[in-house]
Amino acid sequence: MNEESGLRGADRLGHADGPAPWGWRILVVGATGVIGGAVATAAAATGAKLAVAGRDRGRLAAVANRLGGCSAHRFDAYDLEGCGHLAERASAALGGLDAVVTAFGTVAFGRAEESCDAVDEHLFTVNALAPIAVLRGALGQIGPGGALAAVTGVVASRPVAGMAGYCASKAALGAWLDSVRLEQRRNRVTVLDARFPHLDTGFAARAVAGRPPRLPPGADLDACVAALVEGLVDAAARRGPDAPAGPHRLS
Repeated sequence: MNEESGLRGADRLGHADGPAPWGWRILVVGATGVIGGAVATAAAATGAKLAVAGRDRGRLAAVANRLGGCSAHRFDAYDLEGCGHLAERASAALGGLDAVVTAFGTVAFGRAEESCDAVDEHLFTVNALAPIAVLRGALGQIGPGGALAAVTGVVASRPVAGMAGYCASKAALGAWLDSVRLEQRRNRVTVLDARFPHLDTGFAARAVAGRPPRLPPGADLDACVAALVEGLVDAAARRGPDAPAGPHRLS
């Protein structure tokens, strides 16, 4: 993956023998989806302690059970106040929190003049405002040396025709992450922006408006998720094992 379709904000240390168990406490928001579920599974495989969040109660319970009965939290992207408290709830369940990953969103297709205010509002709420609320709330929980991560997608760097609202909403989230990364340098908070290429997850078939165009073959989901989890592992290595646990007030 290149700069446009890769992991922004990563500062790789390298792991000659692969990631070792690291025991970080991580909240994965959107764990009931294909990408979020894969992130949660991969993080758990490295030894992380997980809390998961999702919209559908039944699917959320199934994911939590599959991951050994981990803490599960239901949320609604339209409840921005509730999104802002997700990290606090996960921290209470896990006894602290080291990282938060958001991996949820929605898509719409069609030319800009064919869209409407309601569709664009929906896209910006789910794709930008909700993950921003989650991650903003996480800043007071993860403490110095922790990590924030969000899946935006390559469209945040390379907008495409027929998806103006979707591309703009993802770019808005990406810009927010870039600003927070600068703000949090003194606190050594890693801020990762996963600008994955197109992945064949069935996401396009669940569009809230329009029909998807012919899409290229999907990239390797496991490789993309592995890169994101490795970014979190590297952040943990930089923080070290003796860092105090949250919640914290970051300066």
